[in-house]
Amino acid sequence: MNENIVHGAVSFGAAFTAGIINSVAGGGTLLTFPTLVWLGLPPIIANATSTVAIWPGGLGAMWGYRRELSRTPGRLLALVAPSLIGGIGGALLLRSTPQSAFKALVPYLILFATLLFLVREPVQRALKARAGRAGAPELAGPRGSAARAKSSGPLGGGMGHATTGWLAGAMFFQLFVALYGGYFGAGIGILMLAALSILGLDDIHQMNGLKMFFALCINGVAAVYFIYAGMVFWPDVILMAAGAVVGGYGGAGFARKMGHRFVRGAVIFIGFAMALSLFVKQ
Repeated sequence: MNENIVHGAVSFGAAFTAGIINSVAGGGTLLTFPTLVWLGLPPIIANATSTVAIWPGGLGAMWGYRRELSRTPGRLLALVAPSLIGGIGGALLLRSTPQSAFKALVPYLILFATLLFLVREPVQRALKARAGRAGAPELAGPRGSAARAKSSGPLGGGMGHATTGWLAGAMFFQLFVALYGGYFGAGIGILMLAALSILGLDDIHQMNGLKMFFALCINGVAAVYFIYAGMVFWPDVILMAAGAVVGGYGGAGFARKMGHRFVRGAVIFIGFAMALSLFVKQ
């Protein structure tokens, strides 16, 4: 009985903290998944449980970008198809992976996701700087606006080099991102930001909104399959979903007081520490 209480308290606490982290920096999966592994869940079950439990929190984050998403060029919705196909493909691949093989992969997956999280902020700064340079001519008046309209390209919205060929390439890239997302999930945000940048988007808020939307597609279809296949541990799903929602809503103020840099540093430290400990444990 006491073990069950401790298990529940730790899983709730991890999801609560992940909710706080996601409200400021993202990367909460780097806490919830390793925690479930440490609590004794088989890695595949822990991965599926974490995906299902954390998914509802992404809805609130996407809602926060609804204004930017409303201005999204319609052709970008083509990326929904590879997101859904790759998401279910990754989930099926996880299902067919032997437990021992996935357990051996876990430290590498956590390390890879942590490295992606580490480079995300410099990439976002570079994208913002590029957006600032691209936006400067617009201040010149109607002529600048006309130039922007001329360079907006076939997809519109500042996507100057996003031709049909670029879109097809982005869809192909998104398929592999979604396969990874359905299989493991952590760190897909930076990969999608890179693809959207290649397509020519220069509004970082719109890009973050699209990233959240496509991530919800990837993780949503994977979560449905995990539930159908009986791959989740429901007591943890319920506790962690509640913890993530409470943490994301009530913990945002606390996270802001702690500061973005502190939260980001904490995620990176936890990710590297978990990966190292699992390497040693093997």
